[in-house]
Amino acid sequence: MNEFPMWLKLAVLAGLILVSAFFSMTETALMAVNRHRLKHLAKRGNRFAIATLWLLDRVNKLLSVILIANTVLNALVTALVTSLAIETFGNDDQVITIATGIIAFLLIIFAEISPKIIGARHPERISLTASIVLRPLVIVSRPLIWFVNLFVDVVLKIFRIDVHQQPDEQKLSPEELRSIVLEGGNFIPQKHKSILLNLFDLETISVNDVMTPRAQIEAINLESSIEEFKHQIATCYHNKLPVYEGEINRIVGILHVRKAISLFTQDDIKLADFRKILAPPYFIPSETDVFTQLQYFQENREKLGIIVDEYGEIQGLVTLEDIIEEMIGEFTTSMPGHARADRFEWDAQGECLLESGVTLRDINRSLGLDFPLDGPKTLNGLMLEYLQEIPDSAMSVKFKHCIIEIVQVQNHAIKVLKLKDRRPRTG
Repeated sequence: MNEFPMWLKLAVLAGLILVSAFFSMTETALMAVNRHRLKHLAKRGNRFAIATLWLLDRVNKLLSVILIANTVLNALVTALVTSLAIETFGNDDQVITIATGIIAFLLIIFAEISPKIIGARHPERISLTASIVLRPLVIVSRPLIWFVNLFVDVVLKIFRIDVHQQPDEQKLSPEELRSIVLEGGNFIPQKHKSILLNLFDLETISVNDVMTPRAQIEAINLESSIEEFKHQIATCYHNKLPVYEGEINRIVGILHVRKAISLFTQDDIKLADFRKILAPPYFIPSETDVFTQLQYFQENREKLGIIVDEYGEIQGLVTLEDIIEEMIGEFTTSMPGHARADRFEWDAQGECLLESGVTLRDINRSLGLDFPLDGPKTLNGLMLEYLQEIPDSAMSVKFKHCIIEIVQVQNHAIKVLKLKDRRPRTG
């Protein structure tokens, strides 16, 4: 190489290091790139994403090309630096050792660590760009890859590794999808992020968590007088009402209020006339998860279900609207001109007055508390479990940083409670 000027040799050396850095950077980027993102881009016709997926589907050949190229390049760099050192300082063992150490340092910094860090930081951008070079390179290198892999296959078979087995397709679990949504940052609007997170929760909560409790169900008794029956229909706030005989556990049907009002024009209207237009009740086991129930509503073309326990006792009522609001948030009110029962917040003194039937889930969501949800579903149930008795007077208990004060007890039942937030208040 004596006929070549020194500057040209140094330029060739720098070029070899840069090409080696390219392969190192590309290898890291291709292994770190998000395949789901690539598939999304490929479906939209991005030719770079299509080429990158083509490479990743042939990952054995791809890695072979990259590693062969890198190994050859590093060997050429070492040989060139050794030649330059001998040419400049003479054929001395100490010179060769120093030159080898210097080139090893340069390769580690400029051809390995730095490019791989860059590849890990920008995997998508680098992978898409590098695919333009790597795809034709993999194609033209097939004979070389085949020859090298003959020896690779022998080594892998010694260790009983099946070289022809396809790698498992990467599938994201619900928890991994949840993490992706949470880490979406500004790319996902906050409202969309909230809806997606609520969707993931549908399989982890049961209809008990979103139902209207038994004590709050608006229902009609067939054994009441015709005047009382008609008055309740005329003043109700729902378009469907459960109808029972005698007591709530004997629900005989669901009354469509519009159909019932149309009977008001008859002169001699009887309770039997309302019984004729009742739709069959739709019962739901109390432990059904919300996502499954949403599917059942769709399959059975129902919008309202009565929740029963293992003994057939009525526990509550759930509607399609309840489940939709669990996913996307509240979009309507159950009573015109009135706020829903789950709309509440701390006042200026850090206090909140609640009815005992409010669910702990709604309290946690509205007030930012963390009452346990794996036991009682309502505030009343939590108090009874803690006290192990029905109090006969006002009293207070403390749960972590929240004081719960019983304000009203009536007919051997807790009616009204006051929550006091004792967390440090800012601003």
